[in-house]
Amino acid sequence: DYAVRPGVLILPGGGYSHVGEREGDPVAMNFLNAGYQVFILRYTTTETAPAPLRFAPLLDAARAMQHLRQNAAALYLDPKRLAVCGFSAGGHLAAATAMLAEHPEVCEALGTDGKQLVPDAVVLGYSVITAGPFAHRGSIENLAGDDRALQELFSLENQVRPDLPPFFIWHTVADELVPVQNSLLLADALGKCGVPYELHLFANGVHGSSTCTREVNQPNPHNASWLPLCIDWLADVFDYHLN
Repeated sequence: DYAVRPGVLILPGGGYSHVGEREGDPVAMNFLNAGYQVFILRYTTTETAPAPLRFAPLLDAARAMQHLRQNAAALYLDPKRLAVCGFSAGGHLAAATAMLAEHPEVCEALGTDGKQLVPDAVVLGYSVITAGPFAHRGSIENLAGDDRALQELFSLENQVRPDLPPFFIWHTVADELVPVQNSLLLADALGKCGVPYELHLFANGVHGSSTCTREVNQPNPHNASWLPLCIDWLADVFDYHLN
């Protein structure tokens, strides 16, 4: 049925303090144009709950995955081809959805073994990954506070395992807010575990540049190539070619 399509769940950034607008609709339109069913999640942040948020954002994202898969027929969605796409702190949440959806805290809350919560592909833009020396401290503090065990759990380069879905990762080397080492640490860990990934690093460009177009006040035609590259990559991962 041509009306049944793969899906993309978008998790905008915002340091776990808010859910930004710039990485919502502008990104969604590109995936819509490529033929995907697209959803944007407004997850729990310190705007709506006290810090540390602990598992609240992850439960939101996992619950969204559960909802999309359980209602796939009504949404004309292929439940076996569902990607999650996150930026900055939303990228941390996207990666955590792949890595930690089977954590007991999540499975118990949602009454599932966790398998149906894991995305089939992960797209990350200038992601927060680590709680170590290259951490974006604001994000990690909003999430884990000074709980060392929780910081360790949410230091996602340490949570990589061989059965993860494939990753598409992009970052700018010039990012002064979330150091590029976050993406490099993740790529290194994925490589060591044999998880397929594609990594694109752009020399210039500020943090939060989203689609890298005038629409988000960050026009950069070179960096904007991440989107067609990503859509091509996802088409191959999902074997989904409109033409």
